[in-house]
Amino acid sequence: MKNVPTLAGILGGILGAALLLAAPVPLGAQEMLTADQFFRQISERYASIKDYQADVSVKAGKTSMSGSVIFKSPALMRMDFTQPVAQVMVYNGTSFLIYVPEYRAILVQETSGGGASAAAVASGEGLRMMGRNYIVGYEKGPVAESLPGSEGEKVIRLILSRRSVAEGFRTIALSIDPSRKLIRRMEGISHGGDLIVFDFTNIRLDTGIADTKFIYDAPSSANTFNNFLFSTSK
Repeated sequence: MKNVPTLAGILGGILGAALLLAAPVPLGAQEMLTADQFFRQISERYASIKDYQADVSVKAGKTSMSGSVIFKSPALMRMDFTQPVAQVMVYNGTSFLIYVPEYRAILVQETSGGGASAAAVASGEGLRMMGRNYIVGYEKGPVAESLPGSEGEKVIRLILSRRSVAEGFRTIALSIDPSRKLIRRMEGISHGGDLIVFDFTNIRLDTGIADTKFIYDAPSSANTFNNFLFSTSK
């Protein structure tokens, strides 16, 4: 388990990001919106969503992950990965559970008593918190440009810069598809300068996801490591 601390750092960064920024946003007359107004529309749209699911890929340094994500308001989240095979992340409203099959390890992080809910970032309230804690601006104005690495797609990019060092990311870049009204990509620069990139595709909204989808029974033979990111004791 020598590599678990490094792995935990990567997973912690993923959980601390706006994991699930993959919902439609009503752009309206783009050229008339300030960056703050545009971002506020995203927050309002998220507040109206009951549940969603999408395919997701994550890149953090040399680590690449891919799979699917589901979210249900107000704060249930689950990611099932095909790469790494059988790896799972679940947030049930009070704690994260991450199963890492390569090490037969279960990483559990309680979030009550001071641990901020990363899943809350996927909600309208979470995005409103981001709006308060980050300075929002356009990268090049409300003009569609090519999505880096996928020049056939056009996006409008927002750049969020933190107001204080207490925030989990120095900057967050959101790439929004103006024709489909979707946040297509999110890129976060961590405290340590690491880049974490999320790509969202095949997004489906309000399909009636059952609460039972967020229940995960990890293998009983796996070792459990509690509060791997931070302690909840006072």
